[in-house]
Amino acid sequence: SAAAPVAVAAAPAAAAPADDPDAEVSVVLTAVPADKKIAILKEVRNITALGLKEAKDLVEAAPKAVKENIKKPEAEEIKKKLEAAGATVEIK
Repeated sequence: SAAAPVAVAAAPAAAAPADDPDAEVSVVLTAVPADKKIAILKEVRNITALGLKEAKDLVEAAPKAVKENIKKPEAEEIKKKLEAAGATVEIK
């Protein structure tokens, strides 16, 4: 019963980024296929400038935010790069 208010509160916030290109959103890495892990890891390092260990930890911890509080156009570009590498990505 405690989870229901959280889900209701998150719904309006999720609707706003779709309408407003200036809204701040987060790019969330949701799934990493084992056979694409290295390519995704390289892309995460390029996007975030993290070190190898930090990027590896982020990729292995999916679902995890890759970048937060960025503009929607930048988020779309990051999503394209990660999906091209084989990841499943969401913009929230």
